[in-house]
Amino acid sequence: MVDNASRRGAADLGMPLMILAFLVIAGFMYWLNVKAAAEKAIQMVVETPAETMDASGAVVVVGEDIQMDPTPFEGQKIRVDGLSVAGPVGQQGFWLAMPNGNPFLVSYSEAQLADSVAYEFGTIVDVIGTIHAMTPEILDAWTAAGTLGDNDRLAAEFATHYMQAEAVTVVEEAGMDGEG
Repeated sequence: MVDNASRRGAADLGMPLMILAFLVIAGFMYWLNVKAAAEKAIQMVVETPAETMDASGAVVVVGEDIQMDPTPFEGQKIRVDGLSVAGPVGQQGFWLAMPNGNPFLVSYSEAQLADSVAYEFGTIVDVIGTIHAMTPEILDAWTAAGTLGDNDRLAAEFATHYMQAEAVTVVEEAGMDGEG
């Protein structure tokens, strides 16, 4: 008969290891539940439209609300304050620098295009406008109008949405940092 004396210690650890495995799984499930609750709270904030409106009737939105997914704001007139200009997009508009570092496309209104308005890199602006989904037809129209070159079009193709600006207010000119 085979001597099982060497396996005696291994059999004694079976129950504690099983209990430990269940505790680890329970802890992981609890952690997932906490993370899911936090994510659900964030989604509730995004899905609930902000109640703050300015005098123009635009919903005041912080940059964080539109930087990842502006879809909930499609077709709405919104206002974002205190964001810097990240660079021009041809003559059609400019990129806003979002808090996460990603740019967001802002298109000039017809009046701004007629006035040849342009904002320098680093200028801090407040923008009022309507959020729209980007389509190839919009890019084609901008290219046909001559306000969007081929290189800028390639960059603009990555935008999923854009803001059709109604008003842009300069808060701080580029290069002004308050030091004398």
